[in-house]
Amino acid sequence: MGFIDDIKAKARTNKKTIVLPETEDIRTYEAAAAVLRDGTANIVLVGSEEEIGKNKGDFDISGATIVDPATSPKTDAYIAKLVELRQKKGMTEEQAKEILLTNYLYYGVMMVKMKDADGMVSGASHSTADTLRPCLQILKTKPGTKLVSSFFVMVVPDCDMGADGTFVFADCGLEQNPDSEKLAAIALSSAESFRAIVGKEPVVAMLSHSTKGSAKHADIDKVTEAVKIAKENAPEGLLIDGEFQLDAAIVPEVGSSKAPGSPVAGKANVLVFPDLDAGNIGYKLVQRLAKAEAYGPLTQGIAAPVNDLSRGCSAKDIEGVVALTAVQCMMED
Repeated sequence: MGFIDDIKAKARTNKKTIVLPETEDIRTYEAAAAVLRDGTANIVLVGSEEEIGKNKGDFDISGATIVDPATSPKTDAYIAKLVELRQKKGMTEEQAKEILLTNYLYYGVMMVKMKDADGMVSGASHSTADTLRPCLQILKTKPGTKLVSSFFVMVVPDCDMGADGTFVFADCGLEQNPDSEKLAAIALSSAESFRAIVGKEPVVAMLSHSTKGSAKHADIDKVTEAVKIAKENAPEGLLIDGEFQLDAAIVPEVGSSKAPGSPVAGKANVLVFPDLDAGNIGYKLVQRLAKAEAYGPLTQGIAAPVNDLSRGCSAKDIEGVVALTAVQCMMED
């Protein structure tokens, strides 16, 4: 089986409930039908029966739970909780009601907050900011986590590097220009995510345009300081090193030549990019030119699993991210 087939099989062993709030988008229904057919997760669609009936096309979503914010008996409790959570920001009952009845992303996140769902997947027709804003306002960060960041699981065909062609790339979707402290936090969160999702030991490389001092620049200093901080805070046994050029991180012969003695050089499966430009360009190059499967951006550091999608995603991408989100939910048990 391929990587995503393994993830789906794992998700089926402890079926979780995932909210899909973007019921205006036909891709949501195509993905929901596939998830329900495969038994990967229980699906909640947010919207009225009329809206959903009009928008779903010919896709069979009969196994999904439809929750209409306007008629759900739980909406009043959600309104009260949102007011409680945001009262210091001046949230009134009227404002909370307006938000929850008109913005289904907020409603979906509130379902997760109130334990009526395990996780949520959104972003096919909303920006990353729109998807993550309610998460940060309502769910907030996971205890012990310094920041919320994102990663992609990249599965490269016919590749013997990484974990048989599987990598985590971070941060490719959220942190614009992380400082050394943030880069270190991204590295440690990404290692944890790799271990939980891929099921293998992470080998973390902090990337740069320099390998072990081969060039001098403030951008390189940022990465070397991040390596130092990450090593100081890493759990015992975690392999993490840098700074590395990409080839030194993943190609064994180049790694042994450019960074002899490093336990990470040439063996990395978790790649931490120095900024969002590099990460976003990097994952899209691998996706488009190497024909890799790109699952994400998945979030890490939020108190419950809520994942973003690229607005260019396919229904199959959504289906895969639902399975990955379900597995992340299993990690929270």
